[in-house]
Amino acid sequence: MTRRPILLAMLDGKGAIFLGVLAALAVLVPLSNLFLPETSPLHVPTYAVSLLGKYLSYALLALALDLVWGYCGILSLGHGAFFALGGYAMGMYLMRQIGPRGVYGHPVLPDFMVFLNWQELPWYWSGFDIFPLAALMVLAVPGLLALVFGWLAFRSRVTGVYLSIITQAMTFALMLAFFRNDMGLGGNNGLTDFKDILGFSVQAQGTRLALFVATVIALALGYGVARYMVTSTYGKVLIAIRDAESRTRFLGYRVEHYKLVAFTVSAMMAGVAGALYVPQVGIINPSEFSPANSIEAVVWVAVGGRGTLVGAALGAVVVNMAKSWLTGALPELWLFALGALFIVVTLYLPKGIVGTLSERREKRKAMATAKTAGIAAEAAE
Repeated sequence: MTRRPILLAMLDGKGAIFLGVLAALAVLVPLSNLFLPETSPLHVPTYAVSLLGKYLSYALLALALDLVWGYCGILSLGHGAFFALGGYAMGMYLMRQIGPRGVYGHPVLPDFMVFLNWQELPWYWSGFDIFPLAALMVLAVPGLLALVFGWLAFRSRVTGVYLSIITQAMTFALMLAFFRNDMGLGGNNGLTDFKDILGFSVQAQGTRLALFVATVIALALGYGVARYMVTSTYGKVLIAIRDAESRTRFLGYRVEHYKLVAFTVSAMMAGVAGALYVPQVGIINPSEFSPANSIEAVVWVAVGGRGTLVGAALGAVVVNMAKSWLTGALPELWLFALGALFIVVTLYLPKGIVGTLSERREKRKAMATAKTAGIAAEAAE
């Protein structure tokens, strides 16, 4: 497939609208925050900017999950681990930027290490004071874990529910490991009390706006990468693997290689989402590895529409906005509402919001085409 058809496919109706909305957000939200008075109903307060940035980070995670689940049939219940690893890589960079401004005033060691009587910085913290290296680790650590895990799982032909279970076991094992103080990553409390990023205060209004815009750009780029993959010849093979893996293997395709590439790219996208999430939320701790977080991401994709990319991002934003409202208004009912939402979507909207709308539009087009053909046939008679 040539480059031109792929680019056109990336800019189909849903994709064009999605990218247009992201471009509008990147422009209108900062303008509203900076130039509209606080009394204006259109003013976006600074705390809401960070909240929107968090939602869009989740949208990037959902998009990464949809790449492997919606187009390759890999139901990963461990993508929260890749998200958290990217977040920890960014958190380590932010902790190194604190320097002597911590509670204990140590020029090198973070406060939690001083409290635990650590005498020197662990070797795996070396270089995290350099942003390019930290950014590389945001991609490399989740990507390497996915590469090793996927190579072992896919070459052993682990599929279906068995693969889902072992991905869940992976993230649960990482959660238990990161809870340990001797890991040197903050234990139960995690990493927090960040001061600067690239020399700018993380609490400053301009920094929060810059992080929001960076998240919008990352989501747009993530969509572009995923859309490029699924609309190429490689993507057609992925869909074939999803629908008939044994037949695809019989045709001579190295199925495990195709799945491994998609799984690794998806994990790296999830790592970027985690890295953007941390400075906007202000903390990263082992609870991000919780299997429940990965399951919740599956719900986002299902609600928005599996195998649509745009729907996955939409589902993440819609569900988390509902979560923010319900946890404030009716906190004891949130989990019940989430479960009910998943049941309703499974029973009545099996293709999700975007998938159902697309299906109805295609049916209307087919009916209109059939009606036009019928009228033409009658006129010919």
